[in-house]
Amino acid sequence: MTYTVADMESRLHDKVAIVTGAGSGIGRACALALARAGAKVMLVGRRKPLLDDLAREIGDSAMVHAADLTVAREADRVVGQTVARFGAVNVLLNNAGVLHIGTVEQVTEEQWDQTFNLNVRALWLLSRAVLPAMRKAGGGSIINMASVLGINGARNRASYAPSKGAVVLLTKCMALDHGHENIRVNAICPSFVETDLTAAVIRQSPNPEATRRDRVAAHPLGRLGQPQDVAGLAVYLASDESSWVTGATFPVDGGYLAV
Repeated sequence: MTYTVADMESRLHDKVAIVTGAGSGIGRACALALARAGAKVMLVGRRKPLLDDLAREIGDSAMVHAADLTVAREADRVVGQTVARFGAVNVLLNNAGVLHIGTVEQVTEEQWDQTFNLNVRALWLLSRAVLPAMRKAGGGSIINMASVLGINGARNRASYAPSKGAVVLLTKCMALDHGHENIRVNAICPSFVETDLTAAVIRQSPNPEATRRDRVAAHPLGRLGQPQDVAGLAVYLASDESSWVTGATFPVDGGYLAV
């Protein structure tokens, strides 16, 4: 089957999507890509000014909700407001996350709790909240943003990598539990993508230039990822083109895991 430009721009014309962490980086790129493919999008995050800027760029098919998704009632409100505005929820992209650097001795209890609260608990709460709406819609697609470090470990990632490993296994469990309801659940596992989050990692290192060279060298394609490199896969997983895909883990990593 071949697709025209018009087809590609309407791949998601009948879809309503919730995107968390939508204010910047991968979340912003994915929200834009979903909207450009025809989806209506609920933009969720903590920094409302960034969400408002993105909503203005997208137009009338976007709505903004600033929320702390580690609180169950906030997850319920996000889903309720999405249904009230757009009539349904077909796609959930769980992208919000946090990264703290350190070994098990260096990571503080506060950093550990924050990592698992946002990277795992918030994802669980919003996934749980969206299931009734997806059942009512006849199915849906939940896309979890994990990481290559949810597959392989790494030095100084003693809280982040385990949290993303939990995301990978929660993805598989939800896929098994809800496949019979036509609710698909998949995980995207990016490597080092250039975002505000990863820029801070490089900036805070003892030798930022050397750190950047090392990160680039770890990827056979010879460059770091861009948020747009991830967005195309998100559109595919949100669309009916992936209707027989669930429980899968997709590295988007410039060859990082092949080394």
